[in-house]
Amino acid sequence: MRKTSIYGPSLSGLCAGAVNGFFGAGGGMVLVPMLGRLCDIPDDQIFPASIRIMLPICLVSLWQTAGPLPWKPALPYLAGSLAGGILAAKLGKQIPALWLHRILGGLILWGGVRMLWT
Repeated sequence: MRKTSIYGPSLSGLCAGAVNGFFGAGGGMVLVPMLGRLCDIPDDQIFPASIRIMLPICLVSLWQTAGPLPWKPALPYLAGSLAGGILAAKLGKQIPALWLHRILGGLILWGGVRMLWT
């Protein structure tokens, strides 16, 4: 493992928080590649680390948004997210880190192309 300074993790967190703050989501899209390049985290731990880092960032973004969270319409999404998160976490352990990076990159590209035409 390579030795990293405090600047890699700090810069990674700053960028993830800024993207999440600006857009309400998406901080993990920047965090995953930054953790791989700037931080002393093994490849197979990058995705779990990004989830642990993004949870408090998302809570801060939620706290900073105006108005209360509409819980009633959000509940079906939260239930589906819970089930999908559990399933994907179990399956993700069986997929090599390189393929997880490629899948994430493909999803980011697909989302970016869709954003250009909407």
